Order: sequence, then structure tokens, then C-alpha cells
Amino acid sequence: MADSKTILIAEDSSVILNLTKKILELQKYRIVSAKNGGEVIKQIESQPIDCVLMDINIPVKDGMECTREIRRNADPRIAAIPIIAITGNANNYSMEQFREAGVTDYLPKPLDFDALVRVVKQYVG
Repeated sequence: MADSKTILIAEDSSVILNLTKKILELQKYRIVSAKNGGEVIKQIESQPIDCVLMDINIPVKDGMECTREIRRNADPRIAAIPIIAITGNANNYSMEQFREAGVTDYLPKPLDFDALVRVVKQYVG
């Protein structure tokens, strides 16, 4: 497990978090989680993260605000982490707004787990 990649799942729904975690653990990824935007920043600054699955509608700081904050981080390794936005309200944001915030890619809810694995592998390997 020493060389497994670490995925941070930022999701306030326990059901979605647990399902997503199980799917990605089957792919041999190490999973850490955050229930709100404040935890996202703490997790990212306390350990190496290879990719973030970012629910846009998380409490404290929403996913767009977290993404902007990560992109502004002084550490270039942190600022470059791939961020995959996950939202059930994609209509609230255009791809242009996602890109402006620094989102790398986007997955709609309900999650298609095959697409989830494919997109994570695309950015993390």
C-alpha cells in the first residue's frame, strides 16, 4: 500500500461518501475524507493528496471556494492537485465557471461509478 495514491473525498453525505470510498478502495486507492470545506483545506495541508473529489455543495466553504483556495496555495504541489467537481446541481454552474475556479473535471450526481473510476484513473493513474 506504500505506493498507493491518496484521494480526498469532500462530501457531506455519509451514504455517498461510503459508496465512493468502497469503489475507490477496490481500485487500491487510499481514501481520506472531509465533511466540509474547512476540513478539505486541513487535510490537503497535512498530507500528500493526489486528487480531490469535491462535492460543490459542502458546508462551511463550498466546493468552488475550496477549489479557488487550493489553486491559490503557495505550495505548487498543492496548487496543482487535480480537482474533480461532483454536483447534483450542475445547471447552477457553467463549465466556464468550473474552469475559472480551477476545477479539473466534473462528474454529475447521481454518480456513475464506472465514470468515477475512469476519471480518477485519468488524473491519478
